[in-house]
Amino acid sequence: MSYNDLRDLDLAGIRWELTDVPMTRAATMPATPTAEPDAPHAHDDNTPNIVPPMAPMGLDVARAAAMRPTDAGALARLVAEFNHPLRRGATNPVPPHVAPNPNGLVVITDMPGADDDASGVVLSGAAGELMDKMLSAIGMGRDNVSIVPLLFWRTPGGRAPSRVELDLARPFVYRAIELLAPRVILTLGTMSATEIAHATLPKDHGAVISRDGGGVIVPIFHPNYLLLKPAAKRDAWNALQQVQNLLKSA
Repeated sequence: MSYNDLRDLDLAGIRWELTDVPMTRAATMPATPTAEPDAPHAHDDNTPNIVPPMAPMGLDVARAAAMRPTDAGALARLVAEFNHPLRRGATNPVPPHVAPNPNGLVVITDMPGADDDASGVVLSGAAGELMDKMLSAIGMGRDNVSIVPLLFWRTPGGRAPSRVELDLARPFVYRAIELLAPRVILTLGTMSATEIAHATLPKDHGAVISRDGGGVIVPIFHPNYLLLKPAAKRDAWNALQQVQNLLKSA
């Protein structure tokens, strides 16, 4: 799809047109946790022994485990094996999607929804379909865009995750970002904007935020929000164009 083709593109029921390039501002992102010594493994008779099981999850154990993989694919496979408190209640783990042909863009979404839990695939269902259309509008897709959730299991009943649950998954999220080395991170929704960019929505929607270690972060609304508030799609489209321009200029 050419850049000019986007002028006539109708996406999800709204005509999206090209606008100006955004503001930029500085922000920081926490550094990747330092590796710590492995904790002893503990046997759990109720957990399938795909690999030797870990000790009950603690933050030091999570940090040490997250540092083991040397590539993003190995990290995604490890996600299903570590003993996070949410692991037992979820139907399926929802690991990061690692693009086979990365183009420098990584999407960070929030926690898995019911469709993700059922399929084991990040951003499934109606939200995933809209996200795929949004990426397609700027000539991208899951073939070249990696997607990382902040949590890898759905919380019981879809409740808001606790601080402890988010913190225990954080080392794996940061390690994924480190291994994928994105030029641009696109965060979806309030939770991802807060956790990754220290930003707030809607105030910082579409802002280009510099991050430590290089690259930038662009927070936008989650596709679920766009399904409920179609008028916000225009703002999301403007932000996607910014992402496209940033990747072209890098």
